[in-house]
Amino acid sequence: MTQAIKKYAIDLKNTGISKEMLQQVKEILEAVPQIQADFENPTVEIAKKHLVIERVFPTEVRNFIKILCDNNEFQLFDQIYDEFSNLGKDPEKKNDYAELIYVNEPTEEQLSGIKDFIQKEFHNEDIQLELKKDPSIKSGFILRVGTKEYDWSEQGRIDQLKQKIAKNVSAGNSFSQESIISILKSSVEDFELEAKNKEIGLVKFVGDGIVTVSGIDHACYGEIVMFDCGVKGMVQDIRRDETGIILFGKDTEIHEGSRVVRTGKMAGIPVGEKFLGRVVDALGAPVDGKGTIEADDYRPIENPAPSIVDRLSVSEPMETGILSIDSMFPIGRGQRELIIGDRQTGKTSIAMDTILNQKGKDVICVYVAIGQKSSTIAKLVNGLKKGGAMDYTIIVSATASDPAPLQYIAPYSGTALAEYFMYQGKDVLIVYDDLSKHAVAYRAISLLLERSPGREAYPGDVFYLHSRLLERSSRLTPEAGGGSITALPIIETQAGDVSAYIPTNVISITDGQIYLESELFFSGQRPAVNVGLSVSRVGGAAQTKAMKKAAGSIRIDLAQYREMEVFTQFSSDLDEATKTQLAHGKALMELLKQSLGNPFSMAEQVITLVAANEHLFSDVPIDDIRKFRMELLNDFHLNHSDIVNQLESTKNLSDEIKASIVEAVKEFKNRE
Repeated sequence: MTQAIKKYAIDLKNTGISKEMLQQVKEILEAVPQIQADFENPTVEIAKKHLVIERVFPTEVRNFIKILCDNNEFQLFDQIYDEFSNLGKDPEKKNDYAELIYVNEPTEEQLSGIKDFIQKEFHNEDIQLELKKDPSIKSGFILRVGTKEYDWSEQGRIDQLKQKIAKNVSAGNSFSQESIISILKSSVEDFELEAKNKEIGLVKFVGDGIVTVSGIDHACYGEIVMFDCGVKGMVQDIRRDETGIILFGKDTEIHEGSRVVRTGKMAGIPVGEKFLGRVVDALGAPVDGKGTIEADDYRPIENPAPSIVDRLSVSEPMETGILSIDSMFPIGRGQRELIIGDRQTGKTSIAMDTILNQKGKDVICVYVAIGQKSSTIAKLVNGLKKGGAMDYTIIVSATASDPAPLQYIAPYSGTALAEYFMYQGKDVLIVYDDLSKHAVAYRAISLLLERSPGREAYPGDVFYLHSRLLERSSRLTPEAGGGSITALPIIETQAGDVSAYIPTNVISITDGQIYLESELFFSGQRPAVNVGLSVSRVGGAAQTKAMKKAAGSIRIDLAQYREMEVFTQFSSDLDEATKTQLAHGKALMELLKQSLGNPFSMAEQVITLVAANEHLFSDVPIDDIRKFRMELLNDFHLNHSDIVNQLESTKNLSDEIKASIVEAVKEFKNRE
């Protein structure tokens, strides 16, 4: 709107309308307020407005008033009048002040030409030109007028040539001596100095990673800007007279009066196959000490989610290797399953096991660490290396010591990397660990930008913060690329309170949640999955037929066991049916315990569930059940590999295979 007001004011000045003429219009409106009310009312017919204009107002301004009425912008008249009055008065804002930076003092003829250029470009005859000597620009000169800069200096030429060569080198696939010489030669031959005006701004305030800038009026939300000290920032808040920018580096070298230049580029991240096995920061720069990464492409961190037409329903399983999840709360490729629980309840462990279980399944994994300690991330990377999972995994790290803006953009950067593979037809698993810290980082940014706080001091758009992120996870149709992104966002609760603001937001966005309970965890039930509060809204569609048949009534059996356990804990005289049910329930609870870093294959899970449903574990002592299971599964791999291979290939549990499993388990028990 500010730009429209300025344009109207400049157009009026160019057409030769005087201030006295506009003053007459203002006096008429003050004398007859009903005219202004009718002109601002969109329901009044245009013909009626034009008739009043023809009868009441001076000839010179009639066309201008008609344009305002036709565009339904007459309410801007007072602001246009003020802007018109200020043209040529305010040296700081209205381009009455220009600065010429030179090495060799310009001649009178050159100065005259520069003044003519300024008057023609900015429609201002009273321009004041200040001269400043600066040997650092080597030769030529730089002209700054208001928020615009024209660079005809030798240093400007060098910088532009450097940028062009860097762009051409990064675009080339070959890095031989001949190719580099060829790139340099073509860059120099094709080089042409661009002395186009650059929009620049001045820093008004800096602190806590937030900068307030005046002058870059045409900057877009999400655009990258560059400060004169080399630090990058992103436009995050656009106001009437100033722009709020979040910094991607330290603010120690930025101070009031520092210059900032628009780049015209939206925030993005380099992507490519070479990122696999690497640890990068939120801007895509490597932080693992293994050198630079050759990028194949550049993707914006903010990207629209796939449309409904481009999506397929979830029907392929994303197996975690964790029996309690794959049997009762299956996750499908393209699904978003929330992992929620208190601190230190095994949330990251579930994500780790899921990544380890994707080995050999042609799935790319992206792990986004937000606000965690560097030592925690290093430990996780070592765990993935030992499991052989780093070959297909990318770690995006925004540690607790990183600025809040980097923690804010980290999940979007990780999703941009995942989308690169998804649109190539590959299946991707992305873990956000965790979105609670992400929301806290965004809250800090919003409060520093002086946005109104809402519930729990979070800004009003905190729901949109996570919804636009998680909506980008989906399964695509073959026409749209055919890949998928499966998201495992993690949320940390306080004292098990799932009704807090951020947990309820993310629960409503995702397609189900795995709720981890502290009491279960400390009682030794690990993973500590609460069967009652956990759910997968995709359900059986994300299971193989074998798993669906084998899982059977396990969830109901566990619910009945917990209810029966409460009623019988003080009773000593129990009938045989109750004892059998309690023994079966205890065996199931013990079977659902699983050590960290040991995911089960689909066939191993099916064999375990079939044996459990036939009550073949019920008579095994509780302390020996897990050992018995491992020995049983080893026996199947050694002596009954045909059953395992059949389950893996057909992914179906026929009556014959089921009978073979039961018979093999009984045979093993008899040998034991």
